[in-house]
Amino acid sequence: MTSLFDLYKIGVGPSSSHTMGPMTAAFDFASDLADDNKLAGVCRVQVDLYGSLALTGLGHATDRAILLGLSGEFPARLDPEQIEPTLQLIRAAKQLFLHKTHPIAFTESTDLLFHRDQMYPPGAVTQHPNGVRFTAFDPLGAVIQCRTWFSVGGGFIVEDGEVAPTPKKYRKPVPYPFHSAAELIGLSHQHSLTIAEIMMANEVEVLPGKGSFSVSDEDAVRAKILYIWQTMQGCIARGIATQGILPGGLNVRRRAHRLADRLREKQQQQAPADPLAPLDWVTVYAMAVNEENAAGGRVVTAPTNGAAGVIPAVLSYYQNFIPGASEEGILRFFLTSAAIGILYKENASISGAEVGCQGEVGVACSMAAGGLAAALGGTPGQIEHAAEIGMEHNLGMTCDPIGGLVQIPCIERNAMGAVKAVHATRIAMQEPEEHKVSLDQVIRTMYLTGLDMQSRYKETSLAGLALNIIEC
Repeated sequence: MTSLFDLYKIGVGPSSSHTMGPMTAAFDFASDLADDNKLAGVCRVQVDLYGSLALTGLGHATDRAILLGLSGEFPARLDPEQIEPTLQLIRAAKQLFLHKTHPIAFTESTDLLFHRDQMYPPGAVTQHPNGVRFTAFDPLGAVIQCRTWFSVGGGFIVEDGEVAPTPKKYRKPVPYPFHSAAELIGLSHQHSLTIAEIMMANEVEVLPGKGSFSVSDEDAVRAKILYIWQTMQGCIARGIATQGILPGGLNVRRRAHRLADRLREKQQQQAPADPLAPLDWVTVYAMAVNEENAAGGRVVTAPTNGAAGVIPAVLSYYQNFIPGASEEGILRFFLTSAAIGILYKENASISGAEVGCQGEVGVACSMAAGGLAAALGGTPGQIEHAAEIGMEHNLGMTCDPIGGLVQIPCIERNAMGAVKAVHATRIAMQEPEEHKVSLDQVIRTMYLTGLDMQSRYKETSLAGLALNIIEC
């Protein structure tokens, strides 16, 4: 099964599917050449991008990600401060060091090709609109190796012909496998366990290095989760502290800093306090994260970069504004939200290029709503209901970023998704557990809606806001 740490991955912005995924694929291609002892024979590498990767790749920094990945950089280990110096060296010299060690000539105009008129790589078995093909040649022009990957959302990649991404370290069986919300709730009732406890048992089983820690395996999982939370908090802090214009050419001004200052001023001046101020802070938290993401900073996929602000914002709302908030509540939030994310990942999609923004901000909203319900002590039924509400009212949401940049409407959309998650939880916590629409039904509906959506509304920047708003 997918792990919590597959969904919550530390990386860099602006996009998990267009930046982190292609960087990982490029890293794997170079690493496998080295592992197969083929690296020394490589004279040239050609990279071909298709579908959404070609149409919005420049705005999503796919070109930069490819150069870094081929150079041996991996998203989780990449220092954002070293991105620009590394790229400047590659572009100035028209040379990169494949897998950090083997120098090859690389000219982007001839070696990195954007096929904007082709949705899928020629001859590919897999049909997903985020395709990238790598071909390594020897000095005589003969092909040494040719491989095709698809970036399927959230930083996950699959090689052509694979059914689903299967990270090697998570191939162990888990004690409580589930493939639907109904199965998950059934396990909870059958074993008298919360959803968070089910997830913890599963995470302990698939933990890399299981049994080799100086602390218990459960404590190791807890520590890893809290490190993810610490990284999210750092991203919020940087986003609030930083001012200026976001890169990319749209001249979008960072707003989180100014909004936070205004909120602090209002808090000092107003008596009585504004009862909706906590929701204003939710907006600030979400926008701070996604402004950092748009600037190419360090973020956590949750479950994608484009939706990275929703879950940190809602969790910050819990920590800062809910009386009795605790570390245990934070852990319940992460574990439960991950269980919900797994259901979307394995039964539908978290790729904006495949199902629109309902698969990114919509899924994040659903995960955050269920996670918050768990943190507040909700029953499995209330958690499932909150997650269902969170998605039901994001159905049909398109992905139409202006200029192919993860800025408009993405930054504000995260704020809206976070506030909607809080509202979904409040509705579910006040209702009996019975409700008409199940989470499984809404996940299926989201997926079918995404398949019916025209491709020009799915992260291609060919319609919607991307077409009707003049870039300036």
